[in-house]
Amino acid sequence: MNFKRLVITTILAASQVAMVLPASAEEIVQTNPSTEANVSGQPVNNSGNGTLNQDGTTGETTNPEQGQVEGQVEGQVEGQVEGQVTEDTTGNTVPEGQQEGTETGGPGTEGNTTTTTPVVGSTSTDTGNGQLILMMNSKKMYQNGKEYLAGYPMEVKKGVSYVSIRAIVERAGLQISYDNKTKETIIQRGTDELRFKMNTSSYKVNGVTTKMSGTSYSVKNNFMVPLTAITKALNMPYEWDQKGKRVIVSISTNPIASFSIGNKEVISGETQVQYISNAYSPSGLPIVNEEWIGREEMFMTPGQYTVTYRVQDSNGQWSDPFSLTINVVKPHTPPVANFTTDKDTYKMGELITYNDLSTDEVGIKNRDWENKELAFFTPGPVSIKLTVTNEFGLTSSIEKMITITNETLYTRDDFNKIFTPVGDKYVFDGTQVPTWDKVNYTFTSDSTTLIRSNSPETVYSEGALYRESAIGDTRFMIHHANATGKSVKMYVIATNKNTTETARLTQTNFGFAGPNQYATGVGKASVQRYYESMQTGNKYKDMWIAPGESKIILNELSATAMKQGEVISLFADLYSDHTLQYDVIMLDSSKDPFTYLPYLSVLPSDIHNRGTYAEATRHIEYSELLGTKPVRLLIGDNSSDPFLVGADAGNHGEYKLNAGNFGVVYTIKLYRVAPNTLVTFNPRGGFYTGHIMVNGNIVPVASSSGLSAPNETSVLFRTGDREQTVEFLFTAAPGSNLSVNLLFQPLPEVKQP
Repeated sequence: MNFKRLVITTILAASQVAMVLPASAEEIVQTNPSTEANVSGQPVNNSGNGTLNQDGTTGETTNPEQGQVEGQVEGQVEGQVEGQVTEDTTGNTVPEGQQEGTETGGPGTEGNTTTTTPVVGSTSTDTGNGQLILMMNSKKMYQNGKEYLAGYPMEVKKGVSYVSIRAIVERAGLQISYDNKTKETIIQRGTDELRFKMNTSSYKVNGVTTKMSGTSYSVKNNFMVPLTAITKALNMPYEWDQKGKRVIVSISTNPIASFSIGNKEVISGETQVQYISNAYSPSGLPIVNEEWIGREEMFMTPGQYTVTYRVQDSNGQWSDPFSLTINVVKPHTPPVANFTTDKDTYKMGELITYNDLSTDEVGIKNRDWENKELAFFTPGPVSIKLTVTNEFGLTSSIEKMITITNETLYTRDDFNKIFTPVGDKYVFDGTQVPTWDKVNYTFTSDSTTLIRSNSPETVYSEGALYRESAIGDTRFMIHHANATGKSVKMYVIATNKNTTETARLTQTNFGFAGPNQYATGVGKASVQRYYESMQTGNKYKDMWIAPGESKIILNELSATAMKQGEVISLFADLYSDHTLQYDVIMLDSSKDPFTYLPYLSVLPSDIHNRGTYAEATRHIEYSELLGTKPVRLLIGDNSSDPFLVGADAGNHGEYKLNAGNFGVVYTIKLYRVAPNTLVTFNPRGGFYTGHIMVNGNIVPVASSSGLSAPNETSVLFRTGDREQTVEFLFTAAPGSNLSVNLLFQPLPEVKQP
């Protein structure tokens, strides 16, 4: 019989009577110090104590004397324990891998505390303070010289020793309660909490679910749990007295000392250190005295300082000392702001190149420029200022003067056309755009079904927002705001009403944003993520829906509850090989969608648009030369680009016109764009912010903010010195306004300064 089996068999013998084994209310449980990096701590001289780990294990050490008793105990314990095991009709002891007793090392115990496991084979007969003696094969137990009777003996089932929670609590002085809502029995010791539930094989240690060696149950009104679930979590050292046929459990009543530091960082000569005591008495006695060694209200020199703390309870008992090492850092220095320009003197309309040379010991968090322009168009001295801020909130500024001469290199309009970065915007005279020639394009369409759920856009009550059935290529555009006054979740549920065939549903492209209070922001972000999924393919997934089955799809939509006033926006491309019914619903976040789905009616629409539209993918190809003169390609105007006609399935098939063609995806291929052509994006219907793909690259419209119609335009692309083919992929961002123009115009001649 190997050593491990011997030790655990020995403990089994002890556990036969230990159904009343008390959770050692007096055992030290180290309260974790501050989670910040400035402290580290451990109890001092912590023999017999241990650390409560998140997984319920403790950092016990192997008894050094166990190796000498193996031959003496093996033949004795096995034979004696068999007859003492309650309800174990096989006469077998606990299997080796499941026996209860000494544990060696546990996850997360390195470098914290050490528990000294009592010596196996001890013949001690004292019944002093801090000990509970459990007699084998008997209900009798002794504590501080007094005899007590357990309510129900421990029993072994399937090799696992079970003990009554109530019996442990009575003798150890722990707090016990019952949570009617969660149906959990709760044991508390100081700041530590154990939660057990009937007929389960796991429990919670300070909120962390931990596996037990068996399943809890009830017998004669006693809630039974595996013994190790409590001894490990509360770190109760014990010893087996082979000669006396008893288990001696240590339940020290000494108070527990620990503290943490409330400061995120301790800076020498600056930080007033916040010491937060976490001391307590497992017996509930008041703490009446405390002693500190090394404590300073402010540390004047950087370095590591050890602070030790102990407390005394009203019975006069002192705790073991507890120590933290505090890392005191030197005062932070502010960043150094610095920049240069490529010259000190410039012509009007001449490009200025800035070189930021700012530095910081950790890193610069923010850079704020004043009067930083790519060019200036008024002569005279110009002051440019840079202020940098590091992560500690310290700042530094620098100001530089440059001179603008009376000479003109470029006009403002010509300069913007040549030098405005792609994705940025500039101001121009947009009133002239309607006089530009239109690109007279034609288009073809794919048979994509668009399900647009955008009405009521602001939702005031729970319900179904849209309900429709579709097969084949299907696109969802969903955009709603929560005005119900409570937290809700949105779902899209797909139901296969076919009685014989399983449906395959494939998701190809997907973009979702929110919940967030800014409608235009989530609309812009959802389009960007939709394009990104096209680039990477990372949202591709297949799912199968059995006949009669309903499944939640587009799971990101329902992953987070929407608070009052928040908005979501979603684009998704799907393909189904059978007809599926789709329900877009908004429901109280605490409710089960499948329970309520059959009873939800479709809410009335508002002034916004919802409906089902066919042929929602349009392809534009144009082979004539563009860019030799100003021209415009108009989208969403209901003339060059007619609106889709469809029906509102949620309102008895009412006729609908998809104003603006939101949800339509455009692929635009221009085979011949002239050399040195500027391509920009100009809104005509109102404010616009979003993204567009140009030759496979996602370009913002615009980077820092959106565009106001009609006098702002955002740079999308510039051709080089050769004719090029340019491709665009575009869908309108929810929250923005249509129509929009793609503008093509010749670039001005580049000049030398």
